[in-house]
Amino acid sequence: MSERPKKQKHKQEKVHLNWRKKWEQMVNGIDKKEVPVTVLDRISVNLIDGSQVNVDVKRLLKDGEHPDDIERMLNEKFYELDDYIQNVDFFVDVETVQKTIQPETDRVLKKL
Repeated sequence: MSERPKKQKHKQEKVHLNWRKKWEQMVNGIDKKEVPVTVLDRISVNLIDGSQVNVDVKRLLKDGEHPDDIERMLNEKFYELDDYIQNVDFFVDVETVQKTIQPETDRVLKKL
């Protein structure tokens, strides 16, 4: 009689996901044409003379400034200083993005 081969047990491994890192990778992978003010941490404006102007958007929001007012102010300043601006860096608050998107993601995936 021939013996049947024993089934090998596949060892299950726990997967530990670093949610912050996962969200950072997701945010960094998006081509950002427009970023809502409500998810910004700060903006760094680099001027052609080498100086830098930082705008703490998160602080402005915490202090009660309306997002539309912040956006309007930023657009006006960018327009006024356009000839002096080398580039602008937008820093996204990953935790705010996650808190905003995760509930909707969970709702959609729940239906699958």
